[in-house]
Amino acid sequence: MALSDEQAAPTGFSDRQIWLRGLASAGALVLALLFAALIYLVVQSNDERDAAALSERQSFETIMAARSIEESIAQSEAALGRFIINGDSTPATIYRNERRATDRRIDQLQRIVRDFPEQAARAQILEDLFNAYSGELAVAARLASSGRNFDALARYNRVTASQNGADALATLDQIISQERELLSDRSAARVSTNERARLLATLLTIAGIILGLAALGLAYATLLAFRQRSDADQRAYALEDAVAARTAELEAVNTQLRAEVAERAAAEQKLNQAQKLEAVGQLTGGIAHDFNNMLAVVVGGLEMAKRKLASDSEKAGTHIDHAMEGANRAAALTRRLLTFARAEPFLPEGTDAADLVDAMADLLHRSLGEQISLTIAADDRTWPIWVDPHQLENAVLNLAVNARDAMDGKGELTIAIRNRDVKTGDIDAVDAGEYVEIAVSDTGEGMDAEVIEHAFEPFFTTKPVGKGTGLGLSQIFGFIRQSDGEIAIESTVGSGTTVSLFLPRFHGDAAFPPSAPAGDTVVPQSGSEQRAMTILMVEDDQRVRRSTTEALEELGHKVLACANGPTALEVLDERPDIDLLLSDIVMPEMTGPELAGHVKERLPDLPIIFVTGYARDAIDSEQLAGHAILRKPFTVAALADSIEKAVPQPSI
Repeated sequence: MALSDEQAAPTGFSDRQIWLRGLASAGALVLALLFAALIYLVVQSNDERDAAALSERQSFETIMAARSIEESIAQSEAALGRFIINGDSTPATIYRNERRATDRRIDQLQRIVRDFPEQAARAQILEDLFNAYSGELAVAARLASSGRNFDALARYNRVTASQNGADALATLDQIISQERELLSDRSAARVSTNERARLLATLLTIAGIILGLAALGLAYATLLAFRQRSDADQRAYALEDAVAARTAELEAVNTQLRAEVAERAAAEQKLNQAQKLEAVGQLTGGIAHDFNNMLAVVVGGLEMAKRKLASDSEKAGTHIDHAMEGANRAAALTRRLLTFARAEPFLPEGTDAADLVDAMADLLHRSLGEQISLTIAADDRTWPIWVDPHQLENAVLNLAVNARDAMDGKGELTIAIRNRDVKTGDIDAVDAGEYVEIAVSDTGEGMDAEVIEHAFEPFFTTKPVGKGTGLGLSQIFGFIRQSDGEIAIESTVGSGTTVSLFLPRFHGDAAFPPSAPAGDTVVPQSGSEQRAMTILMVEDDQRVRRSTTEALEELGHKVLACANGPTALEVLDERPDIDLLLSDIVMPEMTGPELAGHVKERLPDLPIIFVTGYARDAIDSEQLAGHAILRKPFTVAALADSIEKAVPQPSI
């Protein structure tokens, strides 16, 4: 029995060992199943969070698309109303563009909601209602185009009260309201899935800890089980890291989406601020004062000339000269305002920067106020540069206004214009070469390195809300780069800032002259310097056409006057003896550049002069390139000078 007992002992020990191993294996299996289930739930939760984020983004896009449709409908209605009232072709163009933009945005809305039957049905109803409403507006547009403005206005008033338009806006409100409800639910769902993902990650961590303890228990039972469990632990940890990395990636995407939505909302707000034209508003009082003074000179001079015309012709001539001086100053101020508001195309030419800035002195003093001391210092014989002089004026004025704000309306402003032969490495971001530097320096609060780094970014501003758009420096940056130049900032906090514009030297003559004395209306005598020519003049405004015809005849030329482009082409076909085409730019039926294109096909060598007072909405700068431009209002002397430059005179 003793031997049997000794034999039995090892046998019992072996059975216990087997039982422990089986229990450990069963526990490990249960833990592995639990761990796998947790992994599956984490992956499923991440997928649900992705879907919730996409649904939330779809709601934002739907609401923004609907708002853009409302804006396009409102702008097209307003533009059509202006077209019907004043007959100007510019609002008609805006009306047609906004109507087409509305069609595109409705198509975009339909694409966004195509997977949501209820919203897709509303989008289809919206398209049908807008097509019907657009057709009603088109009737009013056709009446206005045919000259029946009273009928068009009556039709327009009926159409704006149309049920189709009201139903279309109501449908948009329904779409937005539905999406806002969905957005609330989807945002709640996204938050819920985030919480669930974090909970599952916590449970997964706890399961990993338990799994590690189980591995230690298996090590107690057997070295082989320990090794197997150790391998399993390593695989589990790798899976946990992968799940955690995926979770962090999805959280980053979600954060980026929220940032994009906030950035878009901020951009819309800043664009609305930009539309207020803050700088022009600040100049309104001074401009009104100047215009009243100029008009007083014009009206008073003409009235006195009328009184003295019969009794004292010499005195009448003096009063007329005074009136012309006031009119010329008003025209110059209007031209500067159009330039400041970016209403003229980009037209580079050889420019003397020193003369240009010196001619701006009055406008700069008016913009800066009396408490800022302005100094303009220029090198002798500064090099010419190839830029749009009006855009350069706008850039200098913007920098001056920024400096004024940095000095809180009180300090010293210096504008220095000098020739710079820049060597490699002299100035950061400026390549070696010959430049004209325009440096605007102030004694304001200055900028730190972080502000300088972001200064040229669109919408970046350090000014309080409502005091700046953040677009000034970015627009200057774009203009300088378009002119193949560079811009640099040097600033010390508390000591002021210097913004330098580096524009390449132009190896040619400067076309920008010093400001001519107001009232310079010397008229060349007929036939004394210019040969008599046959000039085809195209102008849709009857009064301007009549006065321009008289001025050309005063210069000794024969004039064929037309009211539109098609008539001018008929005259060209019948009269091969025409020496010059003088055409307005903004005209109904056919613009001046379009007419010039047809003329070049028939008479490629015929000289062309464009006359304009406001060209932005009709053409771009490429259409004007290579042609002489005469800006309204103009004197007889300016007209004669333009003709002399456009038409080569025969040698004597």
